[in-house]
Amino acid sequence: MRRLAALAALALIGAGCGSTAPAHTATATRTATDPDTLVKLAECIRAHGVPHFPDPDAKGDFAFGIDVSPAVWQHATQACKDLTPPGTFSGKRSPKQQSDALRFAECVRRNGVKDFPDPANGDPIIDTTKIPSSRQPGGMTILNAATHKCRGILKLAAGGQG
Repeated sequence: MRRLAALAALALIGAGCGSTAPAHTATATRTATDPDTLVKLAECIRAHGVPHFPDPDAKGDFAFGIDVSPAVWQHATQACKDLTPPGTFSGKRSPKQQSDALRFAECVRRNGVKDFPDPANGDPIIDTTKIPSSRQPGGMTILNAATHKCRGILKLAAGGQG
């Protein structure tokens, strides 16, 4: 089973989206799934109000930022549940993954985002609604740079290889 990281800062912010709406992330898990189904899942999520949700990459991974409210995100994932592989978009992490998530948070703080919180297991690893500095001028740029520097640890937290 492969874990997928959902990176608000890397995908959404890196794409230059100027939304001031909160960005949330979730860790996604999938089992072997037909690539066409994953593309249909992405299309469905976009059609239900999450316009920046990308198609999966060649490995079937999603790296995305959600620039919609939690209610809109929940509506989209509920509407697309028939296309969603088991465990996708779950915030639950193994003890090792949670340890890596805490290491990731520390790395982000060391790289300029002093108010980056330790993620609780079951919550998204990156949730900008809990990072006040991300709403300040230049805050998302700093967050993006920090998460980029710490992406190897984030991959581990999401169950991949660093």
